[in-house]
Amino acid sequence: MERLECSRIAKRYGRGAYALRDISLSIPASGIFALIGRNGAGKTTLVRILATQLSATSGSAHIDGIDVLRQAQKLRERIASVPQEARAVGWLTARQSMVSYLLWRGFGYSEAVEKASRAAKQLGIVGSMDLPNRMLSGGNKRKVLVASAVASGARILFLDEPTTGLDPISRKELWDILMSLKGKHFIFLTTHYLEEAEYLADKIGILDGGRLKAIGTMAELRKMVKRHYIIRTLSDGAVARPVSGTLTRGADGHYQISTTESEAYRISKKLIKRGIKFSMNPLTLDDIFYYIVKKPIDADDYGKEESR
Repeated sequence: MERLECSRIAKRYGRGAYALRDISLSIPASGIFALIGRNGAGKTTLVRILATQLSATSGSAHIDGIDVLRQAQKLRERIASVPQEARAVGWLTARQSMVSYLLWRGFGYSEAVEKASRAAKQLGIVGSMDLPNRMLSGGNKRKVLVASAVASGARILFLDEPTTGLDPISRKELWDILMSLKGKHFIFLTTHYLEEAEYLADKIGILDGGRLKAIGTMAELRKMVKRHYIIRTLSDGAVARPVSGTLTRGADGHYQISTTESEAYRISKKLIKRGIKFSMNPLTLDDIFYYIVKKPIDADDYGKEESR
């Protein structure tokens, strides 16, 4: 099976801090791989290196057996990338944007028009093809960019934060499109929306401070955490101690307990008797991320562990 492999990839800008340190991974080049991390974790840097847009300071990487750093031109024939900062040119129509991109990639005009029309149908934007991009919704603007990449015929798609800034409905629409594409494409995406990674990805990598902290399927990541149930209360001081598990106080005053199934049952009975509102759920990716990184993905500070 074709694979994406990195060996000790590092990136340092000048004499500053390292953006990436010793990134090593080996994953099948199929389905959807999601790289998650907080802003500044190094996600975009790694994607740019793998998409041949940025050189690494050290290390090596191969995709489908092609050396990313030494055979960049050969790899570019097989990949397409939608950077986080990419924007559709406002005065061009969606069709003009897509056809121009395909012409730039070397397709003839007739073939580019045909491929653009086919991709537009696939992504559900046929009705918007002759509108200026500035008149499109945020979701359709992103779809134009993704459709351009799909129309190129590239088997490998790099999508850097593809749904950032979209409303929940547009985000879900794009999720469904990506799910429909993964049968024919290997999609490498970055995101800080953990529900997005949990919904889409066959494998997930957790990046923090430029280091790869964990990688695996959701089932494999769950096995890294000892306690598989989470109880959350909404009241300050509502949890009776001691508890068998990890008790964390959130910044908003609620308590969170990560514990075993049997202990969750015991605690929940006590909370019900005391009339305390709570929720109990199996581990989510948010919980796993917090366990591994020690901070939630969307905050600079969080409560301190109070007991174990």
